[in-house]
Amino acid sequence: MNRICLNGKILRADRPVLLPTNRGFLYGDALFETIKVINGKILLVSLHFDRLFSGLRILRFKGITTLHKRRLSASILELCTINRCSELGRVRLTVFRGDGRLNEKEENLQYLIEAIPLTDSVITWNEKGFHIGIFPDAQKSCDTFSNLKSANYLPYVMAKNFAMANKQSDCLVCNVNGRIADASTANVFLIKEKTIITPALTEGCVNGVMRRFLLEGMQSSGEFDIREGFVTINDLKDFDEVFLTNAIFGIRWVRQFENKIYQNTQTEKIYEQFVRPFHSK
Repeated sequence: MNRICLNGKILRADRPVLLPTNRGFLYGDALFETIKVINGKILLVSLHFDRLFSGLRILRFKGITTLHKRRLSASILELCTINRCSELGRVRLTVFRGDGRLNEKEENLQYLIEAIPLTDSVITWNEKGFHIGIFPDAQKSCDTFSNLKSANYLPYVMAKNFAMANKQSDCLVCNVNGRIADASTANVFLIKEKTIITPALTEGCVNGVMRRFLLEGMQSSGEFDIREGFVTINDLKDFDEVFLTNAIFGIRWVRQFENKIYQNTQTEKIYEQFVRPFHSK
């Protein structure tokens, strides 16, 4: 029987633990991190916590000082051990603003940790490549909150549903200016020769942990001309390679967008250099 961790207490996962007045449930008033654990190690832990605590400050959560990174890390690893997914696991850490209606006094934050096993598909190169499209029914804002990984996830949920309904691997989501922001569960990168572009944070994309890790690594290598800026639908048709990134899969190369077929030569090299070393079990 799987367990969860609520505010430091290990509980059964099949029992109700949240009140109907939970603000994360009622209003999406919560942030979350999706974290990969391999061989008892939390990958990119400093980047995850940096994004989480930065977001909590932006949203003006009370009680941030009660969250201790070492204690959270220990709870994550303990739960992975209990749920038998320390070797290869997916962890979701959700922090929400307690319980209460909008016009009621705000309570201090609470947190919930979940951990489940993963299959080896998340640590292997995707040979077939992804087929992606554009989600037509939502436009991301480009404001203070657009980079947060928040529980206000409806546009991405609908984008993923749209992709599955159209037999696509994923869908890209545009911003209010009609440019590419990100995908339903990933950030997006485009390659042409030695130039790599990705939507800037000002374009409304989620500030992805793997996105940040790769940008820092590729910039340090000096092998590519890295640009953060505008990405348009026309760019998707003009560039030679496209790949998606997130903390669980690392890199997934895209094979097709509409009638455009992409290569994967440079993408696979980036995967081997920056992501493969994490995936040694």
